[in-house]
Amino acid sequence: MAHHFLAYLYRLRYIERWSLMRNTMTENVAEHSYHTALLAHLLGTIARDVFGRPVDPDKAASYALFHDATEVFTGDIPTPVKHHNPAILANFREIEKLAADRLLATVPPELQNAYGPMLTRQSADPELARYVKAADVLDAYLKCVSEMSAGNREFATARRQFEERLRGLGMPEVDWFLERLAPSFERTIDELTEE
Repeated sequence: MAHHFLAYLYRLRYIERWSLMRNTMTENVAEHSYHTALLAHLLGTIARDVFGRPVDPDKAASYALFHDATEVFTGDIPTPVKHHNPAILANFREIEKLAADRLLATVPPELQNAYGPMLTRQSADPELARYVKAADVLDAYLKCVSEMSAGNREFATARRQFEERLRGLGMPEVDWFLERLAPSFERTIDELTEE
């Protein structure tokens, strides 16, 4: 019997994000998943190595890599649509659960114990989930910064909103990142190599 799990995940590259916005550079869900995993690992490493917290960056990155996997069935629903009202959000969460169950059914049975928690989020460590969510929001913020740096004012309000959300998380790891690493996203490649 064929198991289509990986074939579905590879299709995440066809699902575009930011569909309600004019973009200078398109982004797909596969790219976003990679960036979110990278950021979750980095935030976990900052938590562990800078702030002495017992965080496993590798596990955070693994969960982040699959955080939007269900979008292979649901597509990317823009945040303003999803969060328009509680009923829409509740319905979307139910759709996500059904999509997660459908995707998990494509995983070979011998691997379901490994991938089930990452796809269904049912047994995710709440602390780990905080790092994945922070990385998800941070990636959206960095997209806004990059778009604004390219002269696209379409992302001005979103940038402000995402920065407020990040500051509201109360995570020193995120603040550390915003102070030390995020400013580089406003520079051109020539400006990055000048130093």
